[in-house]
Amino acid sequence: MIKRRWPLRAADLRGAARLATTATAGMADVVEAMHAGISPLPSHPSTPGRTQGLTGLVYRSVRSVTRWVGGGVDALLHLLPEGEAAAPDSPARDALVAALNGVLGDHLLATHNPLATPMQWRMKGQTLPSDPALLQQTLRERTTTPKVLVLVHGLCMNDGQWLRQGHDHGTALAQALGFTPVYLRYNTGLPIAHNGAELARQLEALQAAWPQPVQRLVLLGHSMGGLVLRSALQAGQQAQHAWLQPCSDLICLGSPHHGAPLEKAGHGLDVLLAQTPYTAPLATLGKLRSAGIMDLRHGTVLRPPAHLPLPPAPRCFAVAAGLCAEPPAGKPARLADRLLGDGLVPLDSALGRHRRAAQRLAFEPERCLTVWKTGHLDLLSSAAVSQQMIQWLG
Repeated sequence: MIKRRWPLRAADLRGAARLATTATAGMADVVEAMHAGISPLPSHPSTPGRTQGLTGLVYRSVRSVTRWVGGGVDALLHLLPEGEAAAPDSPARDALVAALNGVLGDHLLATHNPLATPMQWRMKGQTLPSDPALLQQTLRERTTTPKVLVLVHGLCMNDGQWLRQGHDHGTALAQALGFTPVYLRYNTGLPIAHNGAELARQLEALQAAWPQPVQRLVLLGHSMGGLVLRSALQAGQQAQHAWLQPCSDLICLGSPHHGAPLEKAGHGLDVLLAQTPYTAPLATLGKLRSAGIMDLRHGTVLRPPAHLPLPPAPRCFAVAAGLCAEPPAGKPARLADRLLGDGLVPLDSALGRHRRAAQRLAFEPERCLTVWKTGHLDLLSSAAVSQQMIQWLG
């Protein structure tokens, strides 16, 4: 009989318990604020959104009991032995933690929650050391080439999800062109500019630790990953980093350079809810989504927000996908199909097109590809995309 291991770790359980405690206390705040808005009685004079008298006592008691229970659960979970409660990396755990980081990653980091994912390099499913000396030693023990391919995943995802339906673009480019693929895992809930600046620093450290001089560095980003890489290029240029010299190419797969409709709709709902005192407390729930998600509203890659044109170097490529069939030769896609795009990112956003000339990204026509009858995640397993990248880079 095969003994099945629990997929979560003791640190995961502590992190989940803290999230549950925070969520319960936060919901009590929202309900009390709605109660104060609806009640004919005035709210507490010193704390708007708080009730008075017996009602206020009830809400304060709920919050106190929640924190007391949460603290007790956290203390008990600290008694779990890490060795017995630890679980190896698994696709199920990694996907769950990645999704939590995408939605609440900035909150997890700010509250020192153990579920917060640090930025780290991964090779062949293993985490590389962050210490420079250990990183250099580890890389020397592995088979590497002078050509490096860095792959950066999208929102709520992780490095293991580059493998889709048996295909991994990193493996395909390694076999066809001799690249050594290195995958990034990071907290996608943090601001894109924050992740870009940190990635620039880590690329500098990676090049310094590489066993041989890097002759060529190619950057490949899916969805949000393309925006993080654009931000990293800007941060690297400002810091005059050495990794920019061998950096020859940037490829963005389905990246929302001008935003994603779902986040724009979420922001619109927040605005509507905030218009009346009765629904305004509910707007706080919508604002719980992470800074990383909110950056996708307009494809924000800088802080403070500003338009970032494509750099003169490296060469920049854009890949878009459409769920519809390819339009007849010589005819553009219908407006509805362009807006739908791959289901998450419109065609024009993925290709850097904008109605305002100053906002457009100058991808050369021969450096753009649109694949049809393909969804956002299917870009990761598309044979047409893989073949085109081999042609571009070869």
